[in-house]
Amino acid sequence: MAKRSFLIPGVDKRLLIEDSIKTMPDLSRRRFIAGGASLGALTLLTGCDVVDSSSAEEMLKRVSKFNDAVQDFIFNPDALAPTFAESAITKPFPFNAYYDLDDAPTVDGNDWKLEVRGLVDNKKSWTLPELYKLPQVTQITRHICVEGWSAIGSWTGTPLRDFLKLVGADTRAKYVWFQCADKDGYNSPLDMRTALHPQTQMTFKYANEILPRAYGFPMKIRVPTKLGFKNPKYVVSMEITNEYKGGYWEDQGYNSFSGS
Repeated sequence: MAKRSFLIPGVDKRLLIEDSIKTMPDLSRRRFIAGGASLGALTLLTGCDVVDSSSAEEMLKRVSKFNDAVQDFIFNPDALAPTFAESAITKPFPFNAYYDLDDAPTVDGNDWKLEVRGLVDNKKSWTLPELYKLPQVTQITRHICVEGWSAIGSWTGTPLRDFLKLVGADTRAKYVWFQCADKDGYNSPLDMRTALHPQTQMTFKYANEILPRAYGFPMKIRVPTKLGFKNPKYVVSMEITNEYKGGYWEDQGYNSFSGS
């Protein structure tokens, strides 16, 4: 699949790059403001200058990577996302994907197994009944979409950090990488500090019912500290790795950290 260009046809490349400063986290924005927030400062940071479309593209990619690094640096693994009362739940909770609900994966829970790979002691595959037996908790948290809308839902499942400990995952590794059952092979990496966050969850239920197909049956990863596209659905495998393997949206230009 072709990667999405950072550049917008017809828009001045220099203005676009200067405007990209506005998307930076507060810490990095302050750094640029202190230095004049100039294109020259950005050129020094990235080692690129804007002379044509390819150089502008490269600079924007490096700005994106810089954003990831700053967000990772300021991320507090102990800070919790807000939780809500049941009365605040959005009804109905919206279906959201890059395809219509009719095109969502239909997974047979009787045959499905979660494959565990990479830097982990126990690489056994897990059936749904086995996963359902694990201790579970419920959170009522807000899903924030990169498109600008949000919704509050009730999610029940096993904290991912507990599962990683159970299978003997090397939590010194950089990423947990998820592969999904979507027709285009949706996948996404999660940085290890976020994977170990107490609210990051292997979700099996929505509103105390088995997770509906619309929300990712048989399992989704609920990450309330991230934007919605970092909450993969229809998960079929996870890999603990030090290799950055990219992701469906990350390969099209979206920031990999993407905290909410």
